[in-house]
Amino acid sequence: MLTIFAQPKAFKGHFGVIQRNAISQWARLSPKPEIILLGGEEGTAEIAGEFGVRHVREVRCNEFGTPMLDHLFEQARNHASNDILCYVNADILLLGDFMGAVKRVSAWRDRFLMVGRRTNLDLDVPAIYELPYNEPRLRALVQNKGRLAAANAIDYFVFPRGLFASFPPFAIGRPWWDNWFLWQARASKAALVDASEVILAVHQNHDYSHLPKGQPNVMECEEATRNKKIAGNSFRTIEDATYKLSANRITYNFRHFRVSTERAVLPRWTAFLKTSGPVRHRLGLRRSPIAGMVGRIRALATR
Repeated sequence: MLTIFAQPKAFKGHFGVIQRNAISQWARLSPKPEIILLGGEEGTAEIAGEFGVRHVREVRCNEFGTPMLDHLFEQARNHASNDILCYVNADILLLGDFMGAVKRVSAWRDRFLMVGRRTNLDLDVPAIYELPYNEPRLRALVQNKGRLAAANAIDYFVFPRGLFASFPPFAIGRPWWDNWFLWQARASKAALVDASEVILAVHQNHDYSHLPKGQPNVMECEEATRNKKIAGNSFRTIEDATYKLSANRITYNFRHFRVSTERAVLPRWTAFLKTSGPVRHRLGLRRSPIAGMVGRIRALATR
């Protein structure tokens, strides 16, 4: 039914703990998916052997040692046994609601990209959820201490094998490529489905020691700059989803029109208003003739 693939970092220290947490959780999903771990980072082969999942060592990297998206996804397509694929970051816990959501969306539409917002949580040890019947305890912990991440942070992507023929050479795990992926789905007329209401995806908080100089702001690294150059203006977030998955149905998301309007139109009008003061003064106008229109649009956008 589904092939989950991921590219873990080295299984050392805190990253080793949270990645092992995540992979052990994927291996307990029902029905059980095929799991492929890609890359030759320390401990990956051993973890693959422990959980009985596949390991593909060969992944092309840049000069920083960061895997390249185009080759990573090509390797996944070449080795996957299923037609529905899921790339997920190796620090994300996927729970019992995940496989049912995949089944519903893949049966509904041939061409789709399913994504969803994550919930951030400090979680170091696996004892609370190392057995399937402990999932309610984990959900309770998320309810009490978790924080919903922003809509531009995307950590899992479910899509059919043939959705795109190829991918640009983005650096994986750095900004912009995930937002480009959503933009490309929209541009190709695939259904972009927000499954946040149904799928609880738990992001285990971590430091950023894997970045150059341990930069807490991933946007500042050189690889992010390169990714941004490749992506250009091709940027979308989960708020741009054209459909929403709920417990009972899949509905069209009319709110994505509001998001697109705010992103494309309002910044330009705001810039115009900042420069229109002298013109208004000469014409004897106390207020820009389009200021009221901007205000009305903002009011509608917040409904």
